[in-house]
Amino acid sequence: MPHAIRFHCIGGPEVLTWESVAVPPPGPGEVTLQQAAAGVNFLDIYYRDGTYPAALPSGLGNEGAGVVTAVGEGVAEFKPGDRVAYTSAPLGAYAEVRNVAAEVLVPLPAHIEFTTAAAMMLRGLTAQYLLRRTCRVGAGDGIVVYAAAGGVGLILCQWARTLGATVIGIVGSPAKVDLAQAHGCDHVLVEGVNDIPARVRMITGGEGAAVVYDSVGKDTFIQSLDCLRPLGTMVSFGNASGLVAPVDLRELSKRGSLFLTRPALFHYTRRREDLLHMARELFEVVASGAVRIEIGQTYPLREAARAHTDLAARRTTGSTVLTI
Repeated sequence: MPHAIRFHCIGGPEVLTWESVAVPPPGPGEVTLQQAAAGVNFLDIYYRDGTYPAALPSGLGNEGAGVVTAVGEGVAEFKPGDRVAYTSAPLGAYAEVRNVAAEVLVPLPAHIEFTTAAAMMLRGLTAQYLLRRTCRVGAGDGIVVYAAAGGVGLILCQWARTLGATVIGIVGSPAKVDLAQAHGCDHVLVEGVNDIPARVRMITGGEGAAVVYDSVGKDTFIQSLDCLRPLGTMVSFGNASGLVAPVDLRELSKRGSLFLTRPALFHYTRRREDLLHMARELFEVVASGAVRIEIGQTYPLREAARAHTDLAARRTTGSTVLTI
């Protein structure tokens, strides 16, 4: 019988358990996947600790890659033996075998390894919508990227550099500066060491950034607003330090009529044609070599709790993958 990581109550990494699970034949519109790898993201921690609700008991993880072994009624796009990848599926990617709706799958090109796909689907598609849709970044734009040495950050910074942006990366420690510089950052600032808003304004000739991509949340929100130029865009897309407190909208006005958004990937991929377009763009920039996917660490599936511990402690760089 295949195994999966599950949790029966909210809490720390210790609530994650290794369990045998029964996987029924795929239902209408579903396929069965023999998984090869699953991605680990802060989003998973939010479900595990109760920041985001999950119906318990629950699986965990919504990003993975593997091979189709069976298809359900009505599935014409895929067949057994196809290599596929996905994100934004229901929780349950931390599993050896699972059923997934065919509509969330994308064909995986032969030149992309399963571990690479698991490392980049959520992070890479997030970078795609942040740069190309939430705020369409172009040549000459000064942008600020928090957690520039993290999974999303490394992809986003490289991709933004190819678009001609001036990329200002923010990292949590001096040890991460070189990694961020090697992945698209024109400038790297260290949280707690540099005066971030002052340095951003100096780099941008006193103007401020066109957009700030902030995945840290509570601890950096106001600081991020202070980095923006008038009519700049504040993109809050994560809560690594906790949820942002309620905002007095006058703070946006007095800083120059700023724009504020809190996007989520599944809104951008809800139409299948958008998902396939976004995935094609991601695969193209990876295939071209413009974006390198850095897998900083891998763990066996059954050691998911250790992966969560390291991720929460910010002991990781790049993407984190569970191998199956």
